Amino acid sequence: MREVTVEAAAGLIEGGAAAIDVREPEEYAAGHVPGAVNIPMGQLHRRLSELDRSRRQVVVCRSGNRSDAMTDVLLANGFEASNMLGGTIAWARAGRPIEQPQVEELTVRVVETPSLGDRSYLVHDGRVAFVIDPQRDIDRVLEVLEADGVRLTHVFETHIHNDYVTGGLALAEATGAAYHVNAEDQVSFHRVPIRDGDVLSVGDRMRVRVIATPGHTFTHLSYALEDHGAAEHRAVGVFTGGSLLYGATGRPDLLGPDHTDALVRHQHASAHRLAAELPDEAEVFPTHGFGSFCSATQSESTSSTIGQEKQQNPVLTQDEETYVRELLAGLAAYPAYYAHMGPANSAGPGAPDLSTPEHADAAELRRRIEAGEWVVDLRNRTAFAAGHAPGTLNFGLDGAFSTYLGWMIEWGTAVTLLGETAEQVAEAQRELVRIGIDRPAAQSTGGPEDWSDRPLGRFATATFADLADVRHHREVVVLDVRRADEHEKTWIEGAVNIPIHELPRRLDEVPAGEVWVHCAGGYRASIAASFIAAAGRDLVAIDDSFDNAADSGLPMVGPEA
Repeated sequence: MREVTVEAAAGLIEGGAAAIDVREPEEYAAGHVPGAVNIPMGQLHRRLSELDRSRRQVVVCRSGNRSDAMTDVLLANGFEASNMLGGTIAWARAGRPIEQPQVEELTVRVVETPSLGDRSYLVHDGRVAFVIDPQRDIDRVLEVLEADGVRLTHVFETHIHNDYVTGGLALAEATGAAYHVNAEDQVSFHRVPIRDGDVLSVGDRMRVRVIATPGHTFTHLSYALEDHGAAEHRAVGVFTGGSLLYGATGRPDLLGPDHTDALVRHQHASAHRLAAELPDEAEVFPTHGFGSFCSATQSESTSSTIGQEKQQNPVLTQDEETYVRELLAGLAAYPAYYAHMGPANSAGPGAPDLSTPEHADAAELRRRIEAGEWVVDLRNRTAFAAGHAPGTLNFGLDGAFSTYLGWMIEWGTAVTLLGETAEQVAEAQRELVRIGIDRPAAQSTGGPEDWSDRPLGRFATATFADLADVRHHREVVVLDVRRADEHEKTWIEGAVNIPIHELPRRLDEVPAGEVWVHCAGGYRASIAASFIAAAGRDLVAIDDSFDNAADSGLPMVGPEA
């Protein structure tokens, strides 16, 4: 019985024979003989061990041609096998039932890095996975892979990043995955080059289409994902990196002023291309836009679709000239450390060393401070104000620690970390490797009494109401360390504005007298206070929301006052 009719095949299957469907997965998913196992004909030779030799194999395809050839393969390898004449076409015409599997949704895991305002993504079908824009500390991705029991086969970069050091190369090397980077990017490492229009298969179900979306950089790529596991192929979403964000776009000025005008116009065109090529229900998965300075503006959204962005995103609701004018007018300063990220990422950064740095005692800490190194106290601002080792700088882990440290430090300055626990030091290390500060010079845990062999430093904290009251009694210096774009909207009459990222080199510009330093919420004010205290000045740190300044009776100035 090398060849059997539909009725005979049905009888064999009902009697215990196995059915093998040798079509491609998408054909199988569209409808198949109930109970048939899908082994595409190109895979049959290497998957013979999966078959039960004690059972006859009924081989099925669409019309009987491919199954005829595969029946010969089985017979040559000692199996009892029969080709079903007419294939699934004849099966359906005979009124036999067609089965369609219940296909589970693809899994999209979000790996958040809130301190930098970025997201990475891990997507899988239950067996194989790909990753978009991984951060430097790849152990987080490896943990997700292990927890979900899937194998990583592809790593994609949307662009050469400016706000963090990538973990893409290290992740690919650790897992054996292919590392995909735009063919136009000038890099010093081995990558699998990709270009606009390429379509890559990840497993049997996932198809990733490469879309050129210049704007954030000239070589920026987005990745549209389709699920081919169902009868009808479904557009799942698009991974947009620094192109189309939630209610915003990636900033176009990070490559310098000579390129900004060209890039912002590219950004407008790229967003419109995405909106035109993808259905409204496709989800948008950006890398930036969650507090990252790579975003031109910020949004509170945590999810969106192409359809929603068409309704609310200025890049899709405004004409090109309006978008260009308003976006460029709203751009603010961005961290100085960004200048070092592009070269690091083009060189191909390796896996970070997160082992514990050497311990430093109080005498060693004082020597490092006196040598001009940065000894950083990781505790919160309340604890720091109440007592700290003289000369230490306060970048608390409860705020944008790595962003502001990376922004303010002279690149290459040695950093020592002080934490209440080893876990705090480890967290700070992890934050720093993400921006390319790989090895702290030293560390110490405990409290300020353990870190100083001299009397502790202290300074007072206050509210804006306290500032309003004290100004009735004596003259004080009001130092506003918000960014210039924040200050220009509204400020306290008489305040001196030195943005926090400029303060280390402009300390001598702080007027003489008692300094009351403020920002928008207290975090940056505490950083500034630690620098001012290290310089030996008398100060008070305002730990209060700037929204309370006007209600406290302080005279306000500016267009939004």
